Amino acid sequence: MSRAVFSGVSDPSAGRAQRPPAEVRHADELARLRGADDAPRPPGWALSLRAARAFIVGDGALGISRKFVGDPSLIDRALVSLATSRGLLLVGEPGTAKSLLSELLAAAVSGDSTLTVQGGAATTEDQIKYSWNYALLVAEGPTERSLVPAPLLRGMAQGRTVRFEEITRCPLEVQDCLLSPLSDRVMAVPELPGDAGMVFARDGFNIIATANTRDRGVNDMSSALKRRFNFETVFPIADLDTELALVESEATELLRRSGVTAPPRRDVLEVLVTTFRELRTGRTSRGDEMERLSSVMSTAEAVSVAHAVGLRGWFLRGTAGDAADLVSCLAGTAAKDSPEDLAKLRRYLEQHTAWRGGEQWRALRDARRELPGG
Repeated sequence: MSRAVFSGVSDPSAGRAQRPPAEVRHADELARLRGADDAPRPPGWALSLRAARAFIVGDGALGISRKFVGDPSLIDRALVSLATSRGLLLVGEPGTAKSLLSELLAAAVSGDSTLTVQGGAATTEDQIKYSWNYALLVAEGPTERSLVPAPLLRGMAQGRTVRFEEITRCPLEVQDCLLSPLSDRVMAVPELPGDAGMVFARDGFNIIATANTRDRGVNDMSSALKRRFNFETVFPIADLDTELALVESEATELLRRSGVTAPPRRDVLEVLVTTFRELRTGRTSRGDEMERLSSVMSTAEAVSVAHAVGLRGWFLRGTAGDAADLVSCLAGTAAKDSPEDLAKLRRYLEQHTAWRGGEQWRALRDARRELPGG
C-alpha cells in the first residue's frame, strides 16, 4: 500500500482526522500561553505550572477556554505530582474524563500527548518499552537502527510525558515493567552493547496512568508500583447545570463535525442529563429512591447519547433529535452490562416521569414502548 493512501492524498473523499490530539486542537491557545509565560518552569517542561493550569482550567484574559470541568485544586496537585519523581495515577468511575485530563496534562507539560499505551489483557512489554525490526535484526543483529522504540522508551529519551491508559487492565508482570523507569529513571536494553544498552530519562519525563474503579480488582497494582505513583481521584460532576452545559457544548461540537447543522435541543438535553444523573445515583430530583443501573451512566456516556440523538433526528428526519430518539438511544446504553438494566429503565420511564411537567418528559414516557421487549 502506497504512502499516498495512508496520507489521504490519493483519495479525494478522505477527510480530516476525527479527533486530533489536544496539542493540535488547541495549538493557538498553547502558542499564546508560551508567548506570555514568564513564570519559572520545571526542567524539560513546555510551560510553567501556572500556564499549564491556565491551559486546562481556562484564562479569560488570554482567551484560554476551560477544557476540564472539575476541582481546580485537582489540577494543581496533578501538575505538582508530575514535577516530582513520582508518576501520577488518575482513578475514578468510568466516564469522569480521566483520559481527557491525562491528555490535557501531557499536552501542557510536553506539548505532545501522543505517547500513549492503551492497557488491556493483551498488552505486552514490547508495546510499552521497545521491539525490533526483525528484518534488520536478522541482517545486522541488535543495533540502534533495528530497535523500534515504544512510547515508554521514546518518552524517556525525549524527556516527554507518557500516558498509560487503564493500567489495571494489564497483567501484573506487565505493569511492573514501569518500576525501574519510575524509580531509577533508567531502562535497560540488554541486547545492545555498551552505553547504548542503558537509556536514561531526560528532564521532563514522567508517567500519567489512569484506572477506573470498576476495573481496579482485575489486576490490582503491586505495592511496589503503587509507591511510585501519587493517586488522585476524579469525581463525577456534582452540579446539574454544570453537567448540562458540558454535555451541550460537547454534543454541539460533535454534531457539527458530523455534518449536522441543527443544534441539540436544550429541553431534550435537560431530560437526558437528568435521566442519567438519576439512574446513576438511584435517587430522583425530588428525593425518591429508585433502582440504579449497573451500566455506566457517566457524563461521557451522556455526551455520546446526545450525539446519537442528534444524528438520528437529523439524518432520519432532517430535524433535531427529540425524546423519542432519546429512548431509542438509551436502550443501547442500558443494555451494555446487564439485561436487567432494560427492565429497570422501563420501570423508571413508567414510574418516575409521570409527575414531571414539560413536553419532552411526556414524550419520553410515551416513547417507552420503543424499548426492546416493550
